[in-house]
Amino acid sequence: MTSQPRILLTGFTPFGNEDINPSWEAVRELDGKHIGGHRVVTRLLPTIFADSQRELALAVDEVEPAILLGVGQAGGRSRVSLERVAINVQDARIADNAGAQPIDAAIVADGPAAYFSTLPIKSMLKALLAEGLPAEVSNTAGTFVCNHVAYLMLHLAAQHHHLRAGFIHIPYLPSQAARFPNAPSMSQHDVVRALSIALRVAATQHTDERFGAGTLD
Repeated sequence: MTSQPRILLTGFTPFGNEDINPSWEAVRELDGKHIGGHRVVTRLLPTIFADSQRELALAVDEVEPAILLGVGQAGGRSRVSLERVAINVQDARIADNAGAQPIDAAIVADGPAAYFSTLPIKSMLKALLAEGLPAEVSNTAGTFVCNHVAYLMLHLAAQHHHLRAGFIHIPYLPSQAARFPNAPSMSQHDVVRALSIALRVAATQHTDERFGAGTLD
């Protein structure tokens, strides 16, 4: 009997002045779930440039996933952000959790300038909006550890054609946003629901839909 294909879903440790990271709080709720004919396996990645690369490689070797999806915190965003692109640069405004602060450094020395998501992000967006969940296609994953991991996931996908990959940013949890005036947030329940919907679409659709979801700025 053929084993069920797997999704490797990752979240991050807290960073900056936070004591929680909503990405891991939501991601770990989906560990072991069966979505779209795939079994979800979750892993916690450190918010450290070097260590996240090593831990991601170990997890991919262990899990042998068909789909890689990274999830990260984007404080200040009000919507679930389906990242279109990851760029080959580390430009850290703050230090990572190990004190490293690379500036204008390549993630992969001989890698391309950027990779596009290989998941059906437009179809994922359509499904999320249909369920009343605020969502968007984002054209920047930043230049911190989230973009670092997103780029590495897509680099792996480019090397292994059976593998598809992408990245999603999520807003603060309400408990985090309460510390900042007018900061947007999303409940953990809605984040988990959004990730479940996005994963179902990613697992069952290989061809994306085409409709306008870009920005003017």
